[in-house]
Amino acid sequence: MHRRLSGTPRRLLCGAVALALTGALAAPAAADRLTAGTFSVPRSGDAPGYQVRVDPAHLGVSVSRGGEPLLRTAPDAFTFGTAVATRVRSVSKQGATVVVEAGSTAGKTVTLRLTPHADRFDLSWSVAGEPAGDRATHFDLAASGHWYGGGETSEGTPQPYPLSAGVVNEPEFSPASYMMQEPYFYTSKSIGVYVRTAQPMKVALANGRADLTVTGSAEYASTVFVESSRRAVYDDYVGEVGKPEKSDATDAEYASPLWNSWAQYYRNIDQDKVVAWARDLKAANVAGHTVQLDDKWESNYGNLTFDAKTFPDPKKLVDDIHGMGQKFGLWTTFWINLDSANYGYARDHGYLLHAKANPAEPCTVTWWNGTAGIIDLGNPQARDWYTGNLRTLMADYGVDGFKFDTRFFDDSCATSNGLTPQDYQKLGADMTDRFDQQGAGIRTHWGNQRYGFVIRAVDADTTWDGLRTSLRRASAISADGYPFVETDMIGGSESMPPPSEEVLVRWAQAASLMPLMYASTSPVTTVDTTTGKPVTYPADTARLYADAVRTHAKLAGYLQTQVKQAVADGTPIMRPVFFDFPADHRFDTIDDEWLLGPALLAAPMITAGTSRDVVLPAGLWFDPNTHRVELGGRTLRGYPAPLGTTPMFVRLGAPGSAGLITALSR
Repeated sequence: MHRRLSGTPRRLLCGAVALALTGALAAPAAADRLTAGTFSVPRSGDAPGYQVRVDPAHLGVSVSRGGEPLLRTAPDAFTFGTAVATRVRSVSKQGATVVVEAGSTAGKTVTLRLTPHADRFDLSWSVAGEPAGDRATHFDLAASGHWYGGGETSEGTPQPYPLSAGVVNEPEFSPASYMMQEPYFYTSKSIGVYVRTAQPMKVALANGRADLTVTGSAEYASTVFVESSRRAVYDDYVGEVGKPEKSDATDAEYASPLWNSWAQYYRNIDQDKVVAWARDLKAANVAGHTVQLDDKWESNYGNLTFDAKTFPDPKKLVDDIHGMGQKFGLWTTFWINLDSANYGYARDHGYLLHAKANPAEPCTVTWWNGTAGIIDLGNPQARDWYTGNLRTLMADYGVDGFKFDTRFFDDSCATSNGLTPQDYQKLGADMTDRFDQQGAGIRTHWGNQRYGFVIRAVDADTTWDGLRTSLRRASAISADGYPFVETDMIGGSESMPPPSEEVLVRWAQAASLMPLMYASTSPVTTVDTTTGKPVTYPADTARLYADAVRTHAKLAGYLQTQVKQAVADGTPIMRPVFFDFPADHRFDTIDDEWLLGPALLAAPMITAGTSRDVVLPAGLWFDPNTHRVELGGRTLRGYPAPLGTTPMFVRLGAPGSAGLITALSR
């Protein structure tokens, strides 16, 4: 298993790489001399070596390893606006960099630069005399196997697995996005593509091609990793952007659920409901470490004051929750609605982002709760004012922490003080890091791995499809270098009718085999907000849910070890099976099994039914449900999984396996 991060001696092999470039491309060459030409990077250490060929007929790049095709650009490989790069005019070298000049349909010169390293090469291109704008690189998917990465798709859209198996269309793929997204993709042939930009992108995968477009840029800069395993590609990417420096969550927040009121009541919430909900959870033995009050506690959005009609005694509310042995938290955002008393104050003091068209006016945006301005994190006084309001809530009522559910910037607004949208992500991360996020974490991305925040997947619906989508999203986020992941709240949300008993229980079981559990819908009783009628679950629902909570609690010691490992070297806790079993390509398209650390294979039921097939990797696997040892490298057909059973297997001999077997056998 790889433990290498970028900056190790492998990247110091440029001298050897440069020597390997002698030959067809060692000196300026005409396009016709390039036809049979490639440049090669030899194998070195654990770097597998690779070959790159530049297509002279229409500027393009293809990558191979030992004769096997790995990556190929599409015929319209490099485009700007409506123009396309065309025939190569010249090839030269500047140090270790291969410089290729080509024509274009716009009559302007396109310059492509390729700088090789032992396990990757930098690929950048620009257009002489062309102002900043869209710069797109297009890839032919056929050569690359399956594509993964990129993070989660937008709320309400499917999450294909792999990405290349469906359609992805993300026109607002951006550092400012509400979604957890990264300009990084990888393939089943152990290639990674990292687009180096602080600007918004447009990302589309469909019809056998991937279109990766950077907006507002004069240059398209990227790095292509070439490795022998997908885990090695992951290490390369984390080596570039950074691993977690800590975990934001406490041991208690890993060991038991966070309960948030959103899917239980949505906006139809009041003080008595919160207390009754928390008491029911405690009586059902599913209570966790914290009760969070979500949307609609404020007098107006952005006021940061309790609505006196629905929450007449906030101090008593917090005291009641504390009396049940749990912490109390509040949902908050950076949006300040126009009808909020705080809006006028923030506007008059220059605390809001400004409009692009008129910097003298605040930027106005629409979000799911109305029309608002956004606090300008580029203004230190604005940050201090906002955090001061939060500190007042903590001091006056005993609030313990917050769920920050917000954008830190909006691409429709103007930045301030020369900042980029990516800079606003870091400012938001720095600010929220001062508070206990209570296991809800924040959605901060685009190179913010080092903060070690818990990351929750974006909202999913309350169906089987919602469960599958939420698991796919959490897995994608984890494989982008954010190891402390959880699904959307157990049972889903999206303002839909409550989940069925089976969906709710199966979701809790799946979440129990993840780093953290994020819950909302009570397994006792809830409300169908589409009809306003109460919904009471069968009596065994709470018992089965409590079993899932106990299973997760049994993993607490094992999870603490995995958290330390993630902080030490960036290892994802929830990860695709092929990270640990790179040669087993059966797992290339399996989305309902994953590894939790090195020793636990999770294979929960995420569809209706009472049995499933389980694909076992090589090795010996202990089954905590049957107390049998199963031989791996085969598929267990029709594994029995009634509603009270969660399929899982412990890999004998793996680190932590002995403790897991003891814990899960209790």
